[in-house]
Amino acid sequence: MMVTKSTVKEEALQKIKVTKTTHSRLSEVDFNNLAFGKMYADHMLVADFDGKEWKNPVIMPFQNFSVSPSNAAWHYGQAIFEGIKAYKDPQDNPMIFRPYDNYRRFNASAERMGMPSVPEWLFIGGMDMLIDMDRDWVPTGPGCSLYLRPFMIAADEFIGVRPSDTYRFAIINSPSGPYFNKPIKLLVQDKYVRAFPGGVGYAKAAGNYGGTMYPTMQARKQGYDQILWVDGYEHKYLQECGTMNVFAIIGNTAVTPDLTQGTILEGVTRASVIDVLSDMGLTVEERPVSIDEIVDAYKTGALREVFGTGTAASVAYVEELDYQDVQIRLDTTKYTTGAEVIARLDGIRTGRAADPRGWNYIVGEK
Repeated sequence: MMVTKSTVKEEALQKIKVTKTTHSRLSEVDFNNLAFGKMYADHMLVADFDGKEWKNPVIMPFQNFSVSPSNAAWHYGQAIFEGIKAYKDPQDNPMIFRPYDNYRRFNASAERMGMPSVPEWLFIGGMDMLIDMDRDWVPTGPGCSLYLRPFMIAADEFIGVRPSDTYRFAIINSPSGPYFNKPIKLLVQDKYVRAFPGGVGYAKAAGNYGGTMYPTMQARKQGYDQILWVDGYEHKYLQECGTMNVFAIIGNTAVTPDLTQGTILEGVTRASVIDVLSDMGLTVEERPVSIDEIVDAYKTGALREVFGTGTAASVAYVEELDYQDVQIRLDTTKYTTGAEVIARLDGIRTGRAADPRGWNYIVGEK
């Protein structure tokens, strides 16, 4: 039998218990001054894996977990997450942007980390129910969204080195403003490495981010916002910038690192930007991109724009890129391609423009 949206929602409604908050915190939110990831909506979704199946799924008031100090996630890093955004269309309907892409990537991360897959009724159906309950938390201001954070952690209370038998899955929501509100400065990092082929670079695993903290701290001491990561062998092929995928506009061609090495996260925003750039008439090349190519394009005047893409940041303009003794300075006020990408994506995500590829998932719709 083909699984439809209504079937998934019906299964979620049958299986997920709902306990509503008795005291909403909505009145505490200043929707005109939203920081990123600091305020959380009234409810969250929680479910537990007992070694065989997912049990006790519940939507409950947002609250702390009680976790043992011997929890396996703390000690061995079995933890994965996703980042998804919800917006409102002109009719005030909450819409989740491309949740099925995140769902597939979440389970790919789970497989790589030796964790169980999450069923569709729990991830998609549960998210629908959760956002439907917290629909008043979806902001409508420019650059704002409800940021959704599904995650899974190991739950065994055991400090032996092995995959956990039990796990906890949860989704929390955060009304958020722009991640970056100004162009960013990047340091090309040719000492520390984010990911190698055969590793977990393509997974959205917590440890991928933990390993970048120290180099990023050092870069920020030098006045940079983020790092442009390169490969671990030749230290010259672009991977990601900060926590984002990276694009360069060279002439009328957009280039972005390909995914074949398994070192780069398959970004949902990345895929969306590739489609939008193609719609705009640009040639898009997914291939190895070296820092030498970027430097040469800058020196010849062919390098028009560099920007990062990701769920949190959407599209982040790069105004400075430093590599060894080469300083690249770009005038982001002339970023016509990036500006049009942002405008087109925002139009689709907020329902103000056509959605020919069916990217938006309308909450509450059967």
